[in-house]
Amino acid sequence: MNVLVALPVLLPLLAAALSLVLGSFANLQRLLGVLVLTFIAVDAGFLLVTADREGPVVLQMGGWAAPFGITLIADRLAALLLLVSAVVMLAVLIFSIGQRITDYGRDTSSTAFHPMYLVLCAGVALAYLTGDLFNLFVAFEIMLAASYVLIVRRTTATRIRAGMTYIIVSLTSSLLFITMIGLVYAATGTVNMADLAGRVGDLPPGIQTALGLLMVVVFGIKAAMVPLHFWLPDSYPTAPAPITAIFAGLLTKVGVYALIRTQTLIFDHDQGWTLMLVIALVTMIIGALGAIAQNDINRLLSFLLVSHIGYMLFGLGLYDVIGLAGVILYVVHHITVQATLFLVSGLLTRHTGTVALRRMGGIAKAYPLVAVLFALPALSLAGIPPFSGFVAKLVLLQGGVGVGTTTAYIATAAAVLTSFLTLYAMAKIWVLGFWGKARAPHADPDPTDELIIGTGSTSKSMVVATGSMVVFGVLIAVLAGPLSEISARAAEDLLDGGPYVTAVLGEDAG
Repeated sequence: MNVLVALPVLLPLLAAALSLVLGSFANLQRLLGVLVLTFIAVDAGFLLVTADREGPVVLQMGGWAAPFGITLIADRLAALLLLVSAVVMLAVLIFSIGQRITDYGRDTSSTAFHPMYLVLCAGVALAYLTGDLFNLFVAFEIMLAASYVLIVRRTTATRIRAGMTYIIVSLTSSLLFITMIGLVYAATGTVNMADLAGRVGDLPPGIQTALGLLMVVVFGIKAAMVPLHFWLPDSYPTAPAPITAIFAGLLTKVGVYALIRTQTLIFDHDQGWTLMLVIALVTMIIGALGAIAQNDINRLLSFLLVSHIGYMLFGLGLYDVIGLAGVILYVVHHITVQATLFLVSGLLTRHTGTVALRRMGGIAKAYPLVAVLFALPALSLAGIPPFSGFVAKLVLLQGGVGVGTTTAYIATAAAVLTSFLTLYAMAKIWVLGFWGKARAPHADPDPTDELIIGTGSTSKSMVVATGSMVVFGVLIAVLAGPLSEISARAAEDLLDGGPYVTAVLGEDAG
C-alpha cells in the first residue's frame, strides 16, 4: 500500500517521457494519458479509504528515515484532494482531446500538450503528497514549467504578454519561496514539515511570526489572494478553455492547500485568526466587485475565482474544526465547479466566436444543452441550495457565527454579501449571453493560434466531458453527508497534528 503513494507522481512523469516517444502515434498518445489519469483516480480512492480507516499512508523514499529522507504522505486531506483533482484532470483531458480532434483531425498528434499536461499532473500530485518544504517547492516549479509551456503554445503576442506576467510573478514567488526555505532551515535545521511542527515552537516569537507571514505571502501569491492576485485575471483568460479550466480548478487550490498545511501543522494560531479573516474579507469583496464590472466572460470568471479563494481563507481564519471542515468542503466543491464553468465558457466561445458578453445572445434557445451545463455549476457557485456550494458555504457560515468575535461576524457578513454578488454576476452572464435573440457566430480573429473560436463545432467528447463534470458537481452535493464527515475528521487531524507527525517520524517523535 505504501508504494501507492509514489505512483501519482512517478506514473505521469514516466508517461510524459513515453508520450514524447509516441509523438507520431496520436491515438496511443491520447490513450496513454487517459489510462494514467484513470489509474491515479483509482489509486487516490484507495489511499483515501486507507487513510480514513487506518491513518496516514507514508512512504520514506530510498529507505531513508525522516527527517533526513524524502517523505511522501497521504492523509485524509491530501488523499481527498488528490482524488478530486485526478477526476477533474481526467475530464479536462478528455475535453481537450475532443477539441483537438475537432480542430486538427484525429491523426494529428501533439509533441508538447500531452507530455506537459502529464508533467503538470505530476506536480499537482507531488504538492499534495510531499512531506517537506523543499519538495513542495519542487512541485510548484514542476507545475510552473509545465503551465508556462501550455499557456503559450501556438500563441499570439497578447498571450505572450499575459504569459510573461504569469511567469514573472511565479518566479518572484519562487524566489521568495526558496529564501523562506533557507531561513527555515537556518533557524531549525530541518525542512521536514512533521519535524518543523516540533521545532518552530521553540523559536523566539518574533522569528515564528516572520516565518509564518513569509509563508502566507509565498502561498498567497500562488493562491491569488488579495492584494497578491493582480496577475491572475490577466493570465488565465487568454489560454484555451482546457488550459484555463485546469489552471483555475487546480493551481490556485494547490496554493490554498499549502497554506492550510503549513499554517495548521507548523504554526499555532488563536481561534479567530484576525489577520487571515481580514485578508479573506477583502479577497471576497474585491474579487466579486471586479467580476461584476467585466464584459469578458473569462475575466469575469477569473475575478470570481479570486473572490471565492476568500471563502477558503475565511475558513482557515476561523481556525477551528468547523471552519477547517468548511474549507475542505469548499475546496472540493470549487475545484469541480470552477473548472466546469471554464469548460462551458469554451463551448460558448466556439458557438459565438467572442468572449464579450454584450456580443453574445440567444444561446439558451440555440444551444439548450449548453445552457443547462452552465446553469447548474453557476447556481452552485452562487451557493443556491441544494447544490454543493450551498452546503460548503453553510458550514463556513456556521463556523463564522460560532467563533463569536467581531472580525468573524464581519467576515461572515462579507461571505453572505459575496454570495449575492456572485449570483448577480452569474445572472449577468445568463441575461446577456443566454437570453435575447440568437446571433451568428463572429469570425475567429486569428485562426492560426491555439484558441480556435466561432467555429460552431463541438465534439461529443467535449460535451460529455463537460457534462460529466456537472454530474460530478451534483454528486458532491448528493454525498454531502459522507464528505462532511470525512472533512470534519480531516480538520481534526489538521488541528491536532499528532497523527501526521507520528506517521512521519514514528512513535518516538515527541
